[in-house]
Amino acid sequence: MRRVVVTGMGVISPVGNSVEAFWESLLAGKCGIGPITRFDATEYKAKLAAEVKDFDPRIYMEKGDINKSDLYAQYAMAAAVQAVEQSGVIGTLPPERVGVYVGTGTGGMLTFSAEEDKLRQRGPRRISPYFVPMMIANMASGMIAIRYNCQGAAMPMVTACASGANAIGEALRAIRHGYADAMITGGAEAPITEIGVAGFVNMQALSTAQEADAASLPFDRRRGGFVIGEGAAVLVLEEREHALARGAKILGEVAGYGSTCDAYHITAPRPDAEGGARAMRDAILEAGYRDGEKVYVNAHGTGTPLNDKAETIAIKKALGEEAAQRALVSSTKSMTGHMLGAAGAAEAVACVLALQEGAIPPTINLLDQDPECDLNCVPNRAVRWQADLAVSNSLGFGGHNACLAFRKA
Repeated sequence: MRRVVVTGMGVISPVGNSVEAFWESLLAGKCGIGPITRFDATEYKAKLAAEVKDFDPRIYMEKGDINKSDLYAQYAMAAAVQAVEQSGVIGTLPPERVGVYVGTGTGGMLTFSAEEDKLRQRGPRRISPYFVPMMIANMASGMIAIRYNCQGAAMPMVTACASGANAIGEALRAIRHGYADAMITGGAEAPITEIGVAGFVNMQALSTAQEADAASLPFDRRRGGFVIGEGAAVLVLEEREHALARGAKILGEVAGYGSTCDAYHITAPRPDAEGGARAMRDAILEAGYRDGEKVYVNAHGTGTPLNDKAETIAIKKALGEEAAQRALVSSTKSMTGHMLGAAGAAEAVACVLALQEGAIPPTINLLDQDPECDLNCVPNRAVRWQADLAVSNSLGFGGHNACLAFRKA
């Protein structure tokens, strides 16, 4: 089996627009949640979001390309530029041996919303000729492939909140099974729009808390929904022997992947959590997990009543009761909000860094832990702890479950 390593990473997030800023914020317990600024949220029950701050696409893209791309694709391109520059892989392989898988849950929602308004107010002739390519979910992958002349497979994974994790997992398989030697992969999302927030509010998925420190509350008894977030994260994956031969700095190894479906409900997880547990078991088995290893779980941890309870069950089933109690489990969504299709990719970056740095980011604002979420959820402060294996869970509407397992370089 061909081993697959990480040689580059990039992040645009509510808590920082580089890998370094993102990681420093996570370890410091910095909250990226605040009042919605993208539109007037006066009439909305949910008034908070985890918005990206101070993002300048001109650092990464030409003006003409910015004007023809949705914000989600701009975030994806920025994270990809960071990751590719760190990796240095482009030019070391034939173009047909490099692919791009970038997931998204909603694609160009900002563009769709803006053009729909234009249609109603000004008529069909005023719709942008770039509307369709700006809106479609594959365009982030396509733009990145064009930028770097990647002539292998380029496509999105669209599995709601599991999109970024599934993209990385499928990229892993593409390299393992010989279809590619390197992949640019991750997830991107820009869903903070009037219709996007209204839709999530009306399905009672979002927190309606008024204060940022009482909004995203994974594993806490007070939790009442997630906080919508945005951003992108991209990793460069590479076949290990090729990376070693060219002298690349190896940041970590993608050691396992599991992907399952609950086949149960369009939004609710299975009460027995068997789908999530099976994804975790598949990932850790592939990663060669051994009893007694120190495991960090970056939980999906959305702060919704059903998810956190079910995920606790899944972790116990996958690891076993005793090993689950020894593991450290945290939800970085307590700081970043829920970045939807980008979440799994950002959390994969956090796992790689946790192994590199020997540190575990906290679950902030965890003041009243739910007895039904009775794991060590690293409350409020980061801890120094060298894990042997880092596991990232991502669970999406439609019953999609994805789990990635990482080992230290």
